[in-house]
Amino acid sequence: MRFNLKADFPLSGSAVSIRQDIDKFVSDFAKKVLNENEKISWNLKGEKVGELDIDTGGTNRAHNLLPRFKKAWSLEISKKHHIAGGRGIKIREYKIEFELEKEPLKDISIPFADVIIQGKNAKIILKDVSEEFLRKNYIDRMIALVKEKVKNQYYEGKGEFWKLIWESDEKKPVWTKDPTEEMSKLGWLKQGPTKGKWFYQPQATAILKAMEEIAIKEVLEPLGFQEIIESHIVPFDIWLKTGHLEGMPAEFYYVAEPKTRDVGQWERFIDLTKITKEVDFDELQKNVNIPNAGICYAQCPVIYWSFKGKTIAEKSLPVLVYDRTAISGRYESGGRHGIERVDEFHRIEPVYIGTREQLLEVRDKLLERYKHVFNNIFDLEWRMAWVTPWYMQQAGKIGDAITQDTGTIDFEAYMPYRGDRKKSEWLEFQNLSILGDKYVKAFNVKAQKSTLWSGCSGIGLERWTTTFLAQKGLDPTKWPEGFKNYLKELPKGIEFL
Repeated sequence: MRFNLKADFPLSGSAVSIRQDIDKFVSDFAKKVLNENEKISWNLKGEKVGELDIDTGGTNRAHNLLPRFKKAWSLEISKKHHIAGGRGIKIREYKIEFELEKEPLKDISIPFADVIIQGKNAKIILKDVSEEFLRKNYIDRMIALVKEKVKNQYYEGKGEFWKLIWESDEKKPVWTKDPTEEMSKLGWLKQGPTKGKWFYQPQATAILKAMEEIAIKEVLEPLGFQEIIESHIVPFDIWLKTGHLEGMPAEFYYVAEPKTRDVGQWERFIDLTKITKEVDFDELQKNVNIPNAGICYAQCPVIYWSFKGKTIAEKSLPVLVYDRTAISGRYESGGRHGIERVDEFHRIEPVYIGTREQLLEVRDKLLERYKHVFNNIFDLEWRMAWVTPWYMQQAGKIGDAITQDTGTIDFEAYMPYRGDRKKSEWLEFQNLSILGDKYVKAFNVKAQKSTLWSGCSGIGLERWTTTFLAQKGLDPTKWPEGFKNYLKELPKGIEFL
């Protein structure tokens, strides 16, 4: 890895008469900090500007040496000759060269710099950037981003690693119809006023609420989970810590606040609305700030935030909490289908924080409770699989639920309306994850003595409902007895003329 930085180094006075002292200073500084095949050169450009060229490799990075050079200048040259240096440094050009593991399959681009790649040799070139830019650690992130983009090219479009770890017996379907379509025909459902949302009439609502009750009474309460209530709106700083903002910004619904509540500032927008009975978006934009938050994507980030900087007492471990109030919003674009793939859905999110041993025990107990619900209450045909993205598989992290501590188990159900069980796509209707120390470290959550891990297991009520109805139909008389204990009959609903 090579770093070559060329900068203008402004001086507070003329340096012509002290040229020899500066040359000696630069030579002495280079001997102290540089390794073999590295150099620092200096040239006086006019009377009050020095041209600085730092060429380094390996652990010495030119942008890290620049502030050290400034400090040394102030201790030696400024102190002796009363000429300050380096205020308002201008970085004319900065070249960084490094090797890639593989040749890219297509061109790479990143913000702030030109990227040139020949074979496995990559070069990042920045021009006219500030010293502050270098101080913010952008360079290391830019190098990492180029490497990440090349690596991503090799697994784009590839599936995740999937390993079956358990499956139920085959069940004879009650019917083979799409439950969303049939509920819509019966008037139990209505597509919402905006895309990807649904209005649930009393019949469909009763089924979703039964799912919620089952999840809480049969899974969470028996294991000691406690309910919490969180906000639906997530500020960007939380998503920055969890990585969501860089991982899935195209899937968020963003929230913008009004600039003011002053009615006078809103008068023209109000007048236009009264006259035209339309929304003047140009006028609206004048009174609305740019987004600084988004609608809940998943409840766990805000739960982790609530523990930010806290030290948890050992007697409170493992922490077992869940939220069921925050509605999740995800922009699904063209991938919507029925009530199982929507932009707005209802979800219970259990989060567990504890030691590695405690979390493995929690996972085992959750698996047993889920099995109880899906086998004894829903009577489903379903299976569990250990899943790992393709790029993690390549890194040797495939594992399984027994030998791999961190990772995700997916629960998938056969959907009769999609066709043959061997050929059709099954629906992922539940998952269970242990995430290691990723999020507890991000939010600086600690214990008195123990090293903490965390995990989550989102329960999507629409997914549970679709899975159950796809296999068991809409006639309550044909539902399993275990489910009837929670919902024997449906409300009459509302008749429309």
